[in-house]
Amino acid sequence: MSAISRLAVYSTTEISDALIKLGVASGGYIADLDLFSPGKICAPAYTVKMVLASDTSAPKLSEHFVDTAPAGSVIVIDVPHQAQNAVWGGLMSAGAIARSAVGVVISGRCRDLSELRSLGLPVFARSHSTLGQQPFTRPSAINIPLVIAPPSITSDYIFPSVTVQPGDWIIADEDGVVCVPKAMEEEVAEKAKLGTSIDAQCLIDIQAGKGIKATFAKYRGTK
Repeated sequence: MSAISRLAVYSTTEISDALIKLGVASGGYIADLDLFSPGKICAPAYTVKMVLASDTSAPKLSEHFVDTAPAGSVIVIDVPHQAQNAVWGGLMSAGAIARSAVGVVISGRCRDLSELRSLGLPVFARSHSTLGQQPFTRPSAINIPLVIAPPSITSDYIFPSVTVQPGDWIIADEDGVVCVPKAMEEEVAEKAKLGTSIDAQCLIDIQAGKGIKATFAKYRGTK
């Protein structure tokens, strides 16, 4: 069975639960991304690094990153937190669809929301903007590891960053976006299968009127 077949049957919540049980501190969750164009994604990551346009020392791409997106991939774009412009819009979605990419995940902003939704490519992003990419940001590298951190907040607690390697599995739905390291795909699928089975047993007991505490203690081993 292919990795897509193994992982696509599970929700992001089930995948995150599996990753937590396997010791991944973040549960693979890429925080604070919302769904701006509906759809579910389960695909290998094609990574893109954006930099501020003022960063003249960063490398430049010879081709547009959408033009080199592999068929069947999800385009994962990391954007500097301070950027207030969009790095994705309707024309890019059209280009991605033409190359058979299956979605885009952005730690930044998108725009052209009505156009994105009419095109039907799933788009997950931190927010949206009226501003286009120029003259604010530019793509600098593709197919490199991305360390995606939550936006800075004033707190003693810092949620873990998620490293997305090219080829890692990205699962995204209405609950959020999760990254599954490629090397863990089989054990994550097995752990998610076990978790969904336990939850199904919990649901039967809870609907029969048994208490949450007693049910969780019985099936999940929690007190």
